[in-house]
Amino acid sequence: MARLNQDENSLLQRIARGSGRKQAGKRDGLRLGMGDDAALFAPRVGWETILTCDWFLEGTHFLRDKHPADAVGWKCLARAVSDIAAMGGQPRCFLLSLALPQTHTGRWLDEFLRGLRRAARKFNCSLAGGDTTRRKEILINVTVVGEVRAGRAVLRSGAKPGDVIFVSGRLGEAERGLRLLRRGETLAGRKDPALKKHLYPEPRIELGRWLAEKGLATAMMDLSDGLSSDLPRLCAASGVGARVESARIPLGQTSKLGRERGSDPLGLALNGGDDYELLFTAVAHNADVLPKSFRSTELTPIGKITEKRKIVLLEENGRERQLFPHGWDPFRTIR
Repeated sequence: MARLNQDENSLLQRIARGSGRKQAGKRDGLRLGMGDDAALFAPRVGWETILTCDWFLEGTHFLRDKHPADAVGWKCLARAVSDIAAMGGQPRCFLLSLALPQTHTGRWLDEFLRGLRRAARKFNCSLAGGDTTRRKEILINVTVVGEVRAGRAVLRSGAKPGDVIFVSGRLGEAERGLRLLRRGETLAGRKDPALKKHLYPEPRIELGRWLAEKGLATAMMDLSDGLSSDLPRLCAASGVGARVESARIPLGQTSKLGRERGSDPLGLALNGGDDYELLFTAVAHNADVLPKSFRSTELTPIGKITEKRKIVLLEENGRERQLFPHGWDPFRTIR
């Protein structure tokens, strides 16, 4: 790709145009958006503000030669918005900090912004501002501002012994999608649910809001690092343990090709990251009335919260074993 001779101001203008940014207004809470030293956000009366930020780094979270630029744009926002969904909130606006080489300020940036714009519209989350700089590798940081009705935020710390553990959707598909991508699957593979889920995840915003508004979830978080790593975090915050039945865990579709190459659906479901489904708990009487699906997204009970602070997996052969965290951890040697 040819180098482009442009300064930071022209790059910022390109981002503003390419992001589909609208004028600040009441819809997204922005009193002042891009173009000044900082944005002004006006929270609504009776609502609490949720703040979250997320890194999306070349070589760690995406591969420049494998991941389409529009998928990078979509996913960098979807990942951060998922944290808002996990508390029962709704996203309002976001800040984008972007470092990239001069060679990627042309076509790659346009495609990245196209994906980012689609995600911003899908999630009703407007670009409010950010920062840019030049670097050899592509580094992205997204900060999202969200809102939840006062007193309705669902935390990780509310689970009690006897609560039923639920997950949304199917687990392990995103990890399998990454493996397909690494094996050289082309974008024709977007038809594969696993590849699509890895490239274009959809945070469960409406489900999270519904659970919070109805008071159905006692604790909740999103599944970003794998069930084996995220469930212990929820239990630690609540001061409890858990007993999960492996036969109940909703597994992603596994193709014949995947089975032939040694793909383990349960292992992917337990330890694969990037699913961005919701993990939540509900008291038993609420669990009995929860639907099997919410707007075509499956809701599956997979176990119960226990008083003993230990995470146990009941296998299909009837044996129990302690479940240790083996999901994504950036500070652990890559498996």
